[in-house]
Amino acid sequence: METSAGDALRRHIPPIDLLQAIKVGGRLPAHVAVIMDGNGRWARGRGLPRFRGHTAGIKSVRDIIEGAIEAGIDVLTLFTFSQENWRRPAAEVEALMKLLRRFAKEERDELKRQGVAVHVLGDLDRLAPAPRRAVEEIERHTAGGRTLRLNLMISYGGRAEITRAARRLAERVERGDLNAGEIDEDTFAAELFTADLPDPDLLIRTSGEQRISNFLLWQLAYTELFVTPVLWPDFRREHLFEAIYDYQKRERRFGRVTAG
Repeated sequence: METSAGDALRRHIPPIDLLQAIKVGGRLPAHVAVIMDGNGRWARGRGLPRFRGHTAGIKSVRDIIEGAIEAGIDVLTLFTFSQENWRRPAAEVEALMKLLRRFAKEERDELKRQGVAVHVLGDLDRLAPAPRRAVEEIERHTAGGRTLRLNLMISYGGRAEITRAARRLAERVERGDLNAGEIDEDTFAAELFTADLPDPDLLIRTSGEQRISNFLLWQLAYTELFVTPVLWPDFRREHLFEAIYDYQKRERRFGRVTAG
């Protein structure tokens, strides 16, 4: 994991040149995933209630979407609300659900204009009717966008996703639609929320915490990790470009040994 690469890059490459640097720097990650962490600490450091950190983080969401489009990323996946987040105080959960509805309403036209197709993935049955309608509407409104696929992971947990996939496979075997001996990595992956997507090439985690927090446990098997101390409300597209630039300097072997 990288914790200081961003600072080093800022010393050597002005932010205005970062986008051009990654454009000529070689392969781009097709799929970037982000654990958006640090909203609470951002608010606490300013003497503000926690929900103000979540509200401030919306600006970062807007900026990183635009940055992903500028950089030429195909898929951007944001860890928006975990299953564990349901255990937070009821007032904070309600504030987050209101923020989700507000984002879906206020951003859908601009996202459609930019060619962003929004997909909301997770255990959506746990959502109350109002936020459930909001996420379904933003998916319908932006359907067909070809510039960027934006995955919002809501009420999501990696272990729950794997358990769900195993249960669905077991049901297929029980019905006689599948033989147990036919189950391999491909058939298992086809039952995940991300079945139609490549695994993330790059995972960015903000706030400096060095863990993946039950996020995309199957899909991150060979993903490159980039950890930045920047808190999510302060994260901007230049930080995304720094992570991509760092990614381009790495050699991805997927368990293999290079010749020589």
